[in-house]
Amino acid sequence: MITTPLGLGLIASLNLSLSASALGADGVKINDLVIAAPIPAARREATVKAVRAFYDFWNTGDAAFLKQAIAENFTDRTLPPGRPQGPAGPAAAAKAFLAAVPDLKVVVSQQILARDRVVSHLRFTGHFTGQFEHAKGIGQRVDFIATDILAIQADRITDNWHLEDNLTFLQQIGMIRR
Repeated sequence: MITTPLGLGLIASLNLSLSASALGADGVKINDLVIAAPIPAARREATVKAVRAFYDFWNTGDAAFLKQAIAENFTDRTLPPGRPQGPAGPAAAAKAFLAAVPDLKVVVSQQILARDRVVSHLRFTGHFTGQFEHAKGIGQRVDFIATDILAIQADRITDNWHLEDNLTFLQQIGMIRR
């Protein structure tokens, strides 16, 4: 579903079904896209393409998607301790997370485009069958949410402010008791 703040559809002017080669065979699903202000079609499509590539990267771990998505000067504005800054940060985080949850899938529950920002409400699902720090998975179901605020310049993500429901994730994999 694509809506503006007034509820007017933009389906005719926005092509969200980018080619399989651009998104991968199972490109990330966006359930609800809200356009908060008039954005030229070419810029809107380039923004959506970069953001889709970013979440396709999280679904697959494929570095080609990450390269399509983020700028070389990418800055993580909520950098966790121990994670490298720049493009190496998401690469390291995805590698570790996909090692713990190899069937990880991210769905964009809703997304808001406004000028040079994109806000995404995400749902991550999968099964903990790998290793996360000292915990070894036995197939526990993982289902938690996250929110990203992304800044976009020159068709690439330059900044990310993110918040993940780590408490739920750690409870689900048995690292923290409920």
